[in-house]
Amino acid sequence: MAALRRLAGSQRLLGLPIRAVSSGQTTNPTVSTRIPPASRPLDVVEWHPVETKEKSLFTKNPDFHGFSEDPAVDVLNMRAAFFFGVSICLVLGTTYLYYLPDHKQYLWARQEAERRIKQRTEQGLPIISSYYYDPSKIVLPPEEEE
Repeated sequence: MAALRRLAGSQRLLGLPIRAVSSGQTTNPTVSTRIPPASRPLDVVEWHPVETKEKSLFTKNPDFHGFSEDPAVDVLNMRAAFFFGVSICLVLGTTYLYYLPDHKQYLWARQEAERRIKQRTEQGLPIISSYYYDPSKIVLPPEEEE
């Protein structure tokens, strides 16, 4: 019975008609079997009273872009926004970033590495030495002082 009461309550909230269900038992006075008066379905207008006063901008201007209520100004502002947004920012911005100087000197480091590899292979030396410093240039203290 509790489930029937919940079902009847949810149907009332939705505005649906409630049907009486006979289960073969005596009717419970707490469960209402009355059908509420037919009500019209809820409109969007009832939920949003602001929309009833103002007309949609799409009825005045079907090509509304969201920049202005005047159609001519709306198209002008849309074209200006897309020109500056796409042409100036994307095209010229990426061109500027592409042609920036090599501030971290990645290009110089690669060219220097290629030059040294070529020089060491011509001299017959290994490309990378196992010593960090040249051992012939390291000055060690004499063994007597230890």
